[in-house]
Amino acid sequence: FRNKDDIIWLLFEQFERRMDAALQVPERRAPDMEDMWLYLHLVFETIWEYRFFYRDLDNLLSRNKKLRTHFRRIIERKVTTAAAICQGLTDAGIMQATAEDIAALARNIAVVATYWLNFQRIRASAATVNQDSDHLALGVYQVLSQVAPFLRSDARQLLHHISREYLT
Repeated sequence: FRNKDDIIWLLFEQFERRMDAALQVPERRAPDMEDMWLYLHLVFETIWEYRFFYRDLDNLLSRNKKLRTHFRRIIERKVTTAAAICQGLTDAGIMQATAEDIAALARNIAVVATYWLNFQRIRASAATVNQDSDHLALGVYQVLSQVAPFLRSDARQLLHHISREYLT
């Protein structure tokens, strides 16, 4: 490698491939709540694995236009995938939301997923900052709690069940 930026770019390409794989929406069937959970789990798992990008994200992206362009694309994919899953849940009668609700919810999901580890790092004690399972589970739960008000009662009960299982 010629310099540090070459190493960062190589690692970022690996991260981008992993994130692209996590941001897949089921194509042959309507998405369900398990798809939402899986999508979030895979996104948070990938973020955790490449957390060094997120620790100083603003500084890293301000210094590297190529990274900024690619990271912007990842964020847009997060929004698009979240919106597609929410729209699928709405179409299947699992969720009740307008197009505006879905757009706002998808943006909120992307924001929480993108900045969750920084939020937790600031809140956590030095002793717990690297306990990934707690941070991942709480992040997924936090996002799902934003979806809950839009779910029909049986889907909301399933969400509460999944959340209890996941958080314990």
